[in-house]
Amino acid sequence: MPSNAEPPALPSQWANRADHAARSVTRTFGRRLFLLPGTHIGAIKVPWQASSLFGPWHYWWQAHYVDCLVDTGRRELATGAKFDGGSRPSAGRLASRLVTSVRIRNRFRFVNHFYDDMAWLALSTLRLDQLAEETRKPGRRRNAYVRRSLTLQFNSAATEDLGGGTFWSTARDFKNTPATAPIALYFARTGHRDKAQVLVDWLNTNLLNPDNGLYMDGLRIRNGGTVLENAIYTYNQGPVLGALLELGGGANINRAAELVEATARGLTVDGTSIIRGQGTGDGGLFTGILVRYLAAAARDRQLPEGARATAMEMVLATAGAFWGGRREAGTHGSVFSPDPVRPASETYPAGAAVELSTQLQAWMALEAAATLGQAN
Repeated sequence: MPSNAEPPALPSQWANRADHAARSVTRTFGRRLFLLPGTHIGAIKVPWQASSLFGPWHYWWQAHYVDCLVDTGRRELATGAKFDGGSRPSAGRLASRLVTSVRIRNRFRFVNHFYDDMAWLALSTLRLDQLAEETRKPGRRRNAYVRRSLTLQFNSAATEDLGGGTFWSTARDFKNTPATAPIALYFARTGHRDKAQVLVDWLNTNLLNPDNGLYMDGLRIRNGGTVLENAIYTYNQGPVLGALLELGGGANINRAAELVEATARGLTVDGTSIIRGQGTGDGGLFTGILVRYLAAAARDRQLPEGARATAMEMVLATAGAFWGGRREAGTHGSVFSPDPVRPASETYPAGAAVELSTQLQAWMALEAAATLGQAN
């Protein structure tokens, strides 16, 4: 057991911990875009400098920021209390402002060079609209426009090159799990089930590693040939699992159960049920994304009880490790480690620059634990 492990938490404690993470991220990283009223964006790192607004643009980090805010918004809806007090905006309001800000920051459009980036934003805005409907505050037409615009991009990315799948970027030289899986999940959630199943079948045929039951990265077109990129990343398993569960049916559910067990065998820290970390930068999101979809598996009664229990164990163990390894950071809350088995005092000592991706990851994991509604 890692040194930062804590005693088992009660269901209400997970909700409180998720609220704490939400406050930590929104207060530390959230700010107006270009000082414009009605906007909200996540700084890429803190300490923050104004010049960072003109530096590298991490579109997909912001998409996951939207998703985390929707998670918090759903708990606000259930409890009737705002996560950061009555005088501050609700999570849903911040998420709506964030979508607006993504468009402004992305040169007044939602289309991007990377199809996986766009898929994550499409998924998060779909969930945001569902939240708005449940709160009786229908989403703006803007969110429907986001999805109409991006669906055209996904249709363009899904070609018969390499036998199917979707391209990763507009360079159109790489078809991979990072793009194909979230696009499949998006198609499944928006009623295009046949398209989604075709993409899942392509993943199963081309990128499922039969030796370990996990999905490899992708197929690259190079010098007129095809090169298999066989790296295994934690987060790639998440949206595949989500698409399998969303589509349902015997074959998909069996594959989902096998994927949960393969994850437990191959992607956890030795001797634990904790999903291993995959670094900082983009990798700082990977564990959180997988944990999000493992929580969906733990809640899904289509799955055998054993697979559900395994998924739950991984979610609670990983979330507990992130929580136990946090470093208190004054009135702004906590700093979380990018590696669930190393404390933040070691990975992010006082004064170190902290990346948004890694903090979203821990928040995502704590939100996932809060959805399970059971003690560990």
